[in-house]
Amino acid sequence: MHILIIEDEEQLCCSIAEGLRMNGYETDTCFDGNEGLELCMTESYDLILLDLNLPGTDGLDILQQFRTSDSTTPVLILSARGQIQDKVEGLDLGANDYLTKPFHFEELEARIRSLTRRKFIQEDICLKCGRIIFDTRTRKASVDDATLSLTRKESALLEYFLLHQGRIISPEEMIEHLWDGSVNSFSNSIRVHISSLRKKLRAALGFDPIQNKIGQGYILMEEIS
Repeated sequence: MHILIIEDEEQLCCSIAEGLRMNGYETDTCFDGNEGLELCMTESYDLILLDLNLPGTDGLDILQQFRTSDSTTPVLILSARGQIQDKVEGLDLGANDYLTKPFHFEELEARIRSLTRRKFIQEDICLKCGRIIFDTRTRKASVDDATLSLTRKESALLEYFLLHQGRIISPEEMIEHLWDGSVNSFSNSIRVHISSLRKKLRAALGFDPIQNKIGQGYILMEEIS
């Protein structure tokens, strides 16, 4: 999951970003409204965390402009403005949720899980592909009830494959949603993580469910009889 955090309190912004990264999310950060608006309009994210009191472009203005071109990406407002009229205005302009500062990080994580599940229309917290099961709440993967020992990056990769199973995923898309932008599509980092995940799945399943489509990317498929 690739999340953009637009928050002018740099310490808070970096703290949120670090906490999310430790839990397997990829994050971009910015501290002013002008840069935040530009990122919203030019980049692709799975979720946006948006402060309202920003230098440059105000958070509500960002939200209003963003919704003219993107009506589906979840936006979670983080704001010290706790009055009911502020919440109503934010929600009416297209925010999906509103969390008043100060807040507990655990509650923020729960709100993020809820919004991203809604985005992918995932009614069950467990993602499945054949004998593979991934619990999005506990971040645990299993095959035939046997737990797979995966790294954070491998878990994030498997979750993304499961959310988009049957579709070819390019290296560029993986970088955009699962890396922090510090690697490119030719980086060995991607191949290493995917190779490790494929080995673990192959050992558990007896076959490789992730296929490499030369020049296109990778695809997760159920076993073909």
